Amino acid sequence: MSSAIFEITKACGFDAAHHLTEGPPGPYTRLHGHSFRVEATVRGEAVGPIGWVADLGDLDRALRAVAAELDHGLLNDKPGLASPTLEHICGYFAERLKREFPGLVRIVVSRPTVNESCALRLT
Repeated sequence: MSSAIFEITKACGFDAAHHLTEGPPGPYTRLHGHSFRVEATVRGEAVGPIGWVADLGDLDRALRAVAAELDHGLLNDKPGLASPTLEHICGYFAERLKREFPGLVRIVVSRPTVNESCALRLT
């Protein structure tokens, strides 16, 4: 089964505020907050004596650490998130996780209470 390709995913949540300075007038430009959910997917062959793509515990720890950087803060204050769209938040997570998880292929950030999500597929 060594030629099979697997995908493993971990998810966590965080709460944060933001506003879009360049958005159309209305709710986007006013300061407001959301509960966010983020998922990180790593793809690869199951390798090593254990036979896994990556340690899910390590992925969970790393994902939660990045979420903790944003939790209960103002997203606009974070470098790279001056315009904190779902697209930029996906990129923020990808940039921080890619070094430790070279098989990272997908980041999904969602706002479940308003039924919105964005997926970033990495190559």
